[in-house]
Amino acid sequence: MIGIDVGGTKIASGLVSEDGSLAAANERPTPQGSQQAFLDALEDAVRGHPEGVAAVGVGVPSRIDQVAHRVVASVHAPLAGIDLAGYLGERLGVPVFVDNDGNVAGIAEWQLGAGRGTRDFVMLTLGTGIGGGLILDGHPYRGARGAGAELGHMVVDVNGPPCGDGCPGRGHLETLASGRAADRVAHELGLADGRALVDAGRDGDSRAVEALGGIGRILGQGMVTIVNVFVPEVIAVGGGFGRAGELILGSAREVVATEALDPGRHAVRIVQAELGAEAGVIGAGLSAFELLHARA
Repeated sequence: MIGIDVGGTKIASGLVSEDGSLAAANERPTPQGSQQAFLDALEDAVRGHPEGVAAVGVGVPSRIDQVAHRVVASVHAPLAGIDLAGYLGERLGVPVFVDNDGNVAGIAEWQLGAGRGTRDFVMLTLGTGIGGGLILDGHPYRGARGAGAELGHMVVDVNGPPCGDGCPGRGHLETLASGRAADRVAHELGLADGRALVDAGRDGDSRAVEALGGIGRILGQGMVTIVNVFVPEVIAVGGGFGRAGELILGSAREVVATEALDPGRHAVRIVQAELGAEAGVIGAGLSAFELLHARA
């Protein structure tokens, strides 16, 4: 299969085997000018790999109505109001499965990474926004229309800032604990961006450590809701900003340990994701296998 993971800045792709191994990985910039340019880039990403693949899986930063076969809206990608699977399938001549990028990353981590062996697993991807993936009772959960697991849009501060990017809410988790939030905090400390903030924290800069701990506590507030609602065995944190690791996870665990309900708070393990930047591509490929098996 070919797996494709769409991010706000790059489109990653690769050949994925059924055991989850990845080969021939490459990247190209994510076009932001028009939807057609974006669609052309996705098609080019597939055609850049050898012919003969059985299917294509695509993870996009989008809300997808799987019943209507339509991308409803996207963040950080010019994509909306289109049957993306149908469009690409017609252009490429192979079955195409499209899912939210957080879902496919969660599937990969569940099968091959931090969620191995669990039946109830939650993935949080911290990047420009916050994506989510849910595995409940041993099955990926997408809700009645396929657009579920928008965990980044949990409200953690009813009086918080507007979410933006087409979301009418405010005080959402991704507004306050994502890579964008880290960028804002970094600028307040005179640093270039969230990556520089994490680097400073790793170097022992006390202001950076304190700031990252504060973001981690907000992340923990979101995790409290996740634990109380789903009582998962594991919550894994990945994504570009997830590289902060224990600089945010330590304080997140403290919040969960004091504010989540029993028995969930004692049962859950909060860990860093294991597959890194490859999770989305691998999960998209595994989802394509799932599609073919369902059609068999």
